[in-house]
Amino acid sequence: MRNYVIALYIRLSVEDFKTESLSIPNQKLILREKAMSLPEWDNSEILEFIDNGHTGTNFERPAVQELLTMVQAGKINCIIVKDLSRFGRNSIETGYFIERVFPLYHTRFISVSDDFDTANFKGDTGGIDIAFKYLISECYSRDMSMKTKSAKYAKMSRGEYQSVICPYGYRKSADGRMEPDEDVASNVQMIFQWASEGNTAAEITRKLYAMNIPTPGEYRKLKGKDYYNVSRTNGVWSTSTVLRILEDQRYIGTYVIGKRKVKEIGSRHTQLKDESEWFKIPNHHPAIISVDLFEKANASIKRFSLSNKKPRDYLLRGKVFCGCCDHAMSLRNGAWFYCRHSEVAETLPCHGVRIKMADLEQVVFETIRAQMCPALGIDSNKDKLDLQTVQQAEHEEKLRSIQDSKRHLYEQYALGEIDLETYRTRKAVYDTELVQAKNVHAVITAQTKQIKSDYEIKLKQQEIMQEVGNANMLTKALIDRLINKVYVFPGERIEIEYATQDFLETKESEKEV
Repeated sequence: MRNYVIALYIRLSVEDFKTESLSIPNQKLILREKAMSLPEWDNSEILEFIDNGHTGTNFERPAVQELLTMVQAGKINCIIVKDLSRFGRNSIETGYFIERVFPLYHTRFISVSDDFDTANFKGDTGGIDIAFKYLISECYSRDMSMKTKSAKYAKMSRGEYQSVICPYGYRKSADGRMEPDEDVASNVQMIFQWASEGNTAAEITRKLYAMNIPTPGEYRKLKGKDYYNVSRTNGVWSTSTVLRILEDQRYIGTYVIGKRKVKEIGSRHTQLKDESEWFKIPNHHPAIISVDLFEKANASIKRFSLSNKKPRDYLLRGKVFCGCCDHAMSLRNGAWFYCRHSEVAETLPCHGVRIKMADLEQVVFETIRAQMCPALGIDSNKDKLDLQTVQQAEHEEKLRSIQDSKRHLYEQYALGEIDLETYRTRKAVYDTELVQAKNVHAVITAQTKQIKSDYEIKLKQQEIMQEVGNANMLTKALIDRLINKVYVFPGERIEIEYATQDFLETKESEKEV
């Protein structure tokens, strides 16, 4: 007997935090009360899907995506939401799922506040009232988005809107404006001066490290503003940080804002706007450097452009990391992986760490073949799963029998075949048996789920063994499936972090060239 699966979908956007009635606990209470009123409640399994802090104007939400995947797998019988806007504010997509997708998979959809239940509209879409509610939700969201954007742009044009975090070299004054931070403003001036003298970004990072000047992230952390993870920096500035500082017009007193825009209302994906659309506000705040120094530094600094060159592709692209500082290793001349982060000083433990790409690919492949966990016991696991499935079916039949007996008892009482006292006595016995049967059924169901999971893992182990056994060299498919990272340590010792920890063990392998 398959359980009737009820999915409770809850969504809370950023704006909804101000409304107590839309809070997650309140939505849960409303949805559970509705679920308990359904005839299928006694034999139902309740699943909760919660998207906290997500807009309803699109379906790029983790919980709703998981819910829709289960619907397509035929694992959801009923979906309950507080109102239609909780499920989605996009009228076309929301209507498509409710009117096309859910009926296809025989999934019932209930919106509590809208008094809408697809079980009452078989062959219909819910009428014009529901269609208007779709449109009202979508128009409300778009209207609020446009008003918010208009207010934000008005502040930008007046120079009132600025980011919460000041650029390195600045701090917030008492009135909330940006002012030079006396502790580090001189560092910014040095960077521009060095650049104007012809120093490259890499040379500037070496000078900063030699002077023991904390990176911007480390400095903010020292000030109690722990915005970024600086555990890997070790006082080493990156060339990208130096280049960002050198091109930032805020250091000459010009505030630049509105450089990016969202691709569509409700989306979190942004894109860079044309420079003509940026808001540039001269004399917005005190400058740290002069315009002449800014222009001279940017004219002198060497920048490398690869706009006409396709990025080089190789098997372990994006997978190789330094085992000492955890930074991604760079590929030099298409032949060597090396730690660029440690080139600023010979005193760093990973200075000079490098390994040939061909050697690394070979040792990674050999390590995978040698360290696979053997997929044993497939047949015995299948027998165990079959036996457990039979036991579960037997207990489900017993549970159904008790429920039938309980219903028959009530019919006897309703027809006057037994008196109230007899009914209550026998009902108490059935209730006790039902509770015990449900508890046993819950345990057996959990055991079956675990045995099935173990069996599926064994099958995947066997599949991986066969795939690796048939390969005679490292392939992109094997890397994407099995490997998260490859760490390289001094002495060309490597450590592999596998993507599938259930199938392979993380171990070390040493390689000497």
